[in-house]
Amino acid sequence: MEKQNVFAGRSLCVIEDFSKEERMYLFDQVRILKQAMEQRDEEKLNPYRIDDRDFGIYEVFLEDSTRTKESFKNAANFHHAKVSELNSDSSSFNKGESYADTFNTLSGYENTIFIIRSKVEGVTRHLEEACAAYAERNKLYRKPVFINAGDGKHEHPTQELLDEFTFLEDNQWSNEELHLALVGDLFHGRTVHSKADGLKIFKQVKVDLVAPVELAMPEVYVNRMEENGYQVRIFSSIEEYLKQPDVASKWYFTRPQLERMGDRILQRQEELRRSITFREEFLDRIKEGTTFYHPLPRHKVTPTIPTFLDDTPLNGWERQSINGMYVRIVLLSLLAGKIGSEFVPVAKKVVYESEDYITEVDLHSRETKEKRVSEGVQPIRNGLVIDHILKGDSPGEIRRHMRLISSVLGLDAYKGGEWVSTSGQEDIFKGIIFRPGEYSLDRKQLKRLSAVAPGCTLNLIKDGRVINKFRLHLPPRIYNFEDLACTNEACISHPDQGEGVPAMFHRTKDNTFVCAFCNKTHTFKEIWKRGNK
Repeated sequence: MEKQNVFAGRSLCVIEDFSKEERMYLFDQVRILKQAMEQRDEEKLNPYRIDDRDFGIYEVFLEDSTRTKESFKNAANFHHAKVSELNSDSSSFNKGESYADTFNTLSGYENTIFIIRSKVEGVTRHLEEACAAYAERNKLYRKPVFINAGDGKHEHPTQELLDEFTFLEDNQWSNEELHLALVGDLFHGRTVHSKADGLKIFKQVKVDLVAPVELAMPEVYVNRMEENGYQVRIFSSIEEYLKQPDVASKWYFTRPQLERMGDRILQRQEELRRSITFREEFLDRIKEGTTFYHPLPRHKVTPTIPTFLDDTPLNGWERQSINGMYVRIVLLSLLAGKIGSEFVPVAKKVVYESEDYITEVDLHSRETKEKRVSEGVQPIRNGLVIDHILKGDSPGEIRRHMRLISSVLGLDAYKGGEWVSTSGQEDIFKGIIFRPGEYSLDRKQLKRLSAVAPGCTLNLIKDGRVINKFRLHLPPRIYNFEDLACTNEACISHPDQGEGVPAMFHRTKDNTFVCAFCNKTHTFKEIWKRGNK
């Protein structure tokens, strides 16, 4: 029986789409290909080539790029395939056509791999799902594959692949440990954001974040690094960093994008650039064998790695850039199914997400028997009571959130009220919503309530007695609700993008919700359109 190629037909939207083992296999193949390219060994190169003029590879760069675009173009040309390019200046996007319509159409013209750069975050993840459905409906020969070549401030997974390959190359191919300094604009830099998950290929990771507060790594990525077991240290400038003895041997610089931060920052740009620019006076304070990297381009007037360092042993960025084409050649070969059939994936441990976020209480238990549901409000004969809302929060926050709950559940049109109680504990407040009437909440409505008011208790009352009682916790996923919205305006699912992509969130380990498209983290209070205005 022929082995299934686990790489064929896959998309790469974020770096985590490839497991650590899959990336290490890719890097092994890049080592072989790079050596063959340097030796011009056609016999070793040919097995990597797709070599099919009907196989379509399409570049769609909706944001300016030179290096990534040309790297992919040359990688695609290596494969002797049909290589096309969409002119974004005259494309249908400027006429208001949706992403899905455009790429569905291009998929129908026997194009298989799409390489997309866009300011819209999560666009490749959306297209992966939308175009797969289109291909199935229309019986296309191949399912479209999408490669994220950079989306807003989110990720740049192919840059992360070539960075990881270069780090391994300079680590004598060991992935035991890595000590890396990230220097520059860590706020806007998608290349450094990809490292929050990407560096997990190394068993022990120490990351030093070197940037002034204005350009600091967003907290969500710092938290993810720490969750992944990295040792993280923070410094405000290169000068401060070099005052302590434990300096990394690998430095990764990024270009400051101060033009995106307003006049107040621009007035201080000289000071901010100086804090993250390597100066000649620092040379005797770094250890022998140190290597500098940069995703390029450098700023032509004020580069963070000055040009006087080009002809020194510190220069790892030029080789890093060259490695980009080799990595992308192998990536295209894998996704086309040309190589990779011998790779045996590690059996994944199945993790079952807890679905018991809605628990019905046994009303015959000693705990609930004869218990009245009043809590400081006039008892109701028929209706519902939502209790223990935001227990421990301030009265003002509880009142604001109870208005959101009423709106989300459609309770605004019903008579009743809200109450803030101390729950028998001094200074420990909780909210209560009560509504008289006849109510029967289905599973979908209970899920809405569990997402907007985790930790609450729902009581359904008839003839003065509780007939159903539920304890609710955060669901593992929340989707298929029209009033959900990611707060990231650059996200493909944000209403302002006009794509009509339904928001979708997954619960994290620390009980927050992360957007399925752009990975922005939200509290349960922030995912509702009524709550995030």
